[in-house]
Amino acid sequence: MYSVHARLVGAVVVTLALASACSSGDDKPAQSAKPAQSANPTDVNAQKLNWSDCGGGFQCSTAKVPVDYTKPSAGTFTLSLIRLPATDQAHRIGSLLTNPGGPGGSGVEFVRSSARAFGNDIRSRFDIVGFDPRGVGKSDPVRCNTPAQLDNFFATDASPDDPQEVNTLVTASKNFADTCKAKSKTLPYVGTTNAAHDMDVLRAALGDKKITYYGASYGTYLGASYAEQFPQNIRAFVLDGAVDPKESSTETLVEQAKGFETALKSFAADCVQRPDCPLGKSTDEALAKVSTFQKEVDAHPLSNTRDNRKVTESWATMGIALPLYVKTLWPTLRQALSKAINDHDGTQLLFLADQLVEREADGTYSNQTDANMAVNCVDKPNPNLATYEKSVNEAAKQSPHFGPFVVWGGLPCVYWPVQTHTQPAPVTAKGSAPILVIGTLRDPATPYKWAQSLASQLQNGRLLSLDGDGHTAYLQGNSCITEATDRYLTTGEPPKDGTLCR
Repeated sequence: MYSVHARLVGAVVVTLALASACSSGDDKPAQSAKPAQSANPTDVNAQKLNWSDCGGGFQCSTAKVPVDYTKPSAGTFTLSLIRLPATDQAHRIGSLLTNPGGPGGSGVEFVRSSARAFGNDIRSRFDIVGFDPRGVGKSDPVRCNTPAQLDNFFATDASPDDPQEVNTLVTASKNFADTCKAKSKTLPYVGTTNAAHDMDVLRAALGDKKITYYGASYGTYLGASYAEQFPQNIRAFVLDGAVDPKESSTETLVEQAKGFETALKSFAADCVQRPDCPLGKSTDEALAKVSTFQKEVDAHPLSNTRDNRKVTESWATMGIALPLYVKTLWPTLRQALSKAINDHDGTQLLFLADQLVEREADGTYSNQTDANMAVNCVDKPNPNLATYEKSVNEAAKQSPHFGPFVVWGGLPCVYWPVQTHTQPAPVTAKGSAPILVIGTLRDPATPYKWAQSLASQLQNGRLLSLDGDGHTAYLQGNSCITEATDRYLTTGEPPKDGTLCR
C-alpha cells in the first residue's frame, strides 16, 4: 500500500497475500542466494544474476546497485531478488518485475506468497520477479527502532485532543527521526528516484531489452518514477491502485484520509444489513457508534489477552483500518468490533493492527515501518508543524474517523535529518508505450481520483476501473480486470481507455 503514514504501511503486502489465498506449500529450507557477478563492480549494468533454489519452486539471487548514482564508485546496495520461473519456457516472453507497495513492502515476500495468484497466461509466459528495494527487507535494510520503541510509537495518541497531547506526539516524532539519524547512514539514498533507477539495472541484469512491470499502490509511484526516467525502456506497465505523483506530502495525507472514510462508510452500509453487526441499523448510526467507540478507547484503553499492551485508540484504529483493504475481511472486522464494544476486549483488533505493521507474536517487527518513513521523508519536501496542524484540521472535517490519525502519522518527516527541495510534479513518460493505470472506486489507501489523475498525466496512459471495494484490483479475482490486464501484459494491447469493470 501507499502511505506516508508509517502506521498504515504494511497492508498491501498482507492483503494481497490474503486476497490471493495462495501459498507455496511445498517450501523447502531456503538456500543462500548467490551474488551477481560482474567483471567490473562499478559497471552494474554488466552484471549477471546467479539464481539458486530457495524452496517452493522459487529461485533467489542478489544484485548490486550504486548507493549514489552520481558517484558510482562510492559503494553499493545489495538487492535481494526472487523469481518464479515461467511454466512454458518455450514461449516465455521475459520477466515480470513486481512491487507490492509500501514503501517498505518486501517484494520478495510478495512474490513468494502471491505469484501463483497471477493469471495462467502470466504464469506461463513470464518469470515473476520480486525484489526488496534499497533499504527494505533484506536489501541492506534501514533499521532505526527497537521493538519496544516501535510499540511506544504506535501506542502514542495519533489524534491528540489538546496541546499536551500534541507535544507528546511531537516528542515521539522527533525521537523517531533522531533514532534514524543515529543508526542509519544511508538515509539520503533510499528515495524513490534511486529505487526506480535500480529497476533499470535489474531490467538489464534480467536480460530484458524492455521492462514488463506490475506495481501495486506505492509500487505505482515507483513505476511512475521509472516511466519518467526511462520511458523508452517500457514494454508493458501496470500501475494498480495508483498514487498521484504531483500532490504534496500533506495533500497526499488528506486525500488518503478521505479514502479511508469512504471505505469505512461502505463497510458500515454493508454491516448494518448483517445480523451480527454491532453498530446499529443504519449507516449514520454505525458511523456515529464508531466515533463513540474511538472516544471511549481514547479515554479507557482496551485490554487484550495476547500480551501486556493496552489497546489504545491508535492501536484500535489500525485494527479497524486493516480489514478495509480487503472486503473478505469485513466479517472479521464485525467480530472484532463486537468484542471490543460489547466486552471491552481489544484482542482481535490488536491482532489485526499487528498484521498491519508486521509485528510478530514474539514482539519483533520487520523493517517496513523504518523503511516507510525513510523513503517518504526524502521523497517530497516536508512542511513545518503549523502547516501540519492546518492539514489535520482540514482532514478532520472530511474524515472524522481517520483524518487526524492519518495526517499526524507523517509528522516525523518534519524533523527528518535529510530533506529535499524538489517539488512534486506531474509524470508524463513522454514517448512511452501505453501504460495501464487501474483504480478501484472505493479504495481506502489510494483514492480513485489518484488513478484518474495519473492516467491523465501520462502521455500514453489508459485508465481501467473497478466498481468495488478494497485496495488495488488485479488480485481481487474480478474476471474483467484479470482478463484485460493479462491481455495487455502478454500482447501490449491495453483495454479501451475508461473501461469500467463491475
